[in-house]
Amino acid sequence: MTKSLQKRYFIAGHNGMVGSAILRKLNSKPNNEIITANKSEVNLLNKIEVDNFFEKNKPNIVILAAGRVGGIKANSNNQALFLYENLMIQNNVMLAAANSGVEKLLFLGSSCIYPRESKQPIKEEYLMQGPLEATNEGYALAKISGIRLAKYLFESTDMQSICPIPCNLYGQNDNYDKENSHVLSALVRRFVDAAEEKKDNEILWGTGSPRREFLNVEDAANAFLLLLEKWESPEHVNVGAGEDISIKELAEKIALKAGYKGKISWTNSVKENGMQKKLLDTSKIRKLGFSPKISLDKGIELMIKSYKDIKSDLENKNY
Repeated sequence: MTKSLQKRYFIAGHNGMVGSAILRKLNSKPNNEIITANKSEVNLLNKIEVDNFFEKNKPNIVILAAGRVGGIKANSNNQALFLYENLMIQNNVMLAAANSGVEKLLFLGSSCIYPRESKQPIKEEYLMQGPLEATNEGYALAKISGIRLAKYLFESTDMQSICPIPCNLYGQNDNYDKENSHVLSALVRRFVDAAEEKKDNEILWGTGSPRREFLNVEDAANAFLLLLEKWESPEHVNVGAGEDISIKELAEKIALKAGYKGKISWTNSVKENGMQKKLLDTSKIRKLGFSPKISLDKGIELMIKSYKDIKSDLENKNY
């Protein structure tokens, strides 16, 4: 296949947290042509629309960061929707990419693909070696299917597929929705609001004992572009910070930085904990030269500032 010197990137999901971070990185580099499309321009759930979009625009490189995402509550309450929509988007975009001569496709995975009781730190080869965490099984099954489809297309077509598996991501353009946000942004909203309202007690889900690994999306975007440049294997690869923190410690850290003076209580329901520990082995991407630059403390401070900047807008939208 003849490869053009100037690369045409299509970022599916460019308005989301990850897609927008990658867009910022690509915009800062010369000689890149970047294609984006809103839902009104192409519905990724519609195969015909996706096929026509690829035929018309003919990208060289596709970054698939689109999909239905949410926190533990949204996942557990909408398993069918998370499974169906993510499968449809993945299948449509990947097959259209392969059929239209795309050179490289980066498909964003998730660390929830690994078994609930996985050995720690989690190596890439632990995939499908045990039962999944029940609260986000639908989403995880979709991501596993996407990883497998990407690998099969890598092996049967001219398209190189790259599947990074990130830990919990947070950062600029994150979602602070009360029902659908992930844990770090949810805690930022809870404690900033609680501090301003001078609440004396804030009750959080679960026991606080689960441990999670957090990576700022700016670091993650750098890692994904590094993989596009250097990773040549059809096998998925972990992307993480290399250290974890308990949800209880995270909550206390955010509360302190947000100026919350009250008590933190927990529902103490084990069912609301999710996976107990989820720390990725990131030795493979570290060997490529990746190293996070934004510490968790700095990242939390940036998140608190970001939420405060948009808080009035969210309240006006009842968001």
